[in-house]
Amino acid sequence: MKTGKNVAISESGFVLNTASGESFSTNPIGVEILNLLKEELTFEEIAQTLIEKYDVDFNTFEKDFADFKNLLNNYHLIETL
Repeated sequence: MKTGKNVAISESGFVLNTASGESFSTNPIGVEILNLLKEELTFEEIAQTLIEKYDVDFNTFEKDFADFKNLLNNYHLIETL
């Protein structure tokens, strides 16, 4: 999974789908996840990075990531490999 090629992300949390012209906003952790997806990291690599950084348990991370991924998918901001 990775961000779509038509997705622009600002450090302030502004996300733009240049193909559709739709824009969205997200919090700093959302920006971090989007940037990790842009680097084409695997779920496991993203989980390890964020679990260590934010001291969150795997089950909580997994649920929150799945929710965020569903939102990204619904707004056509990610591509599955």
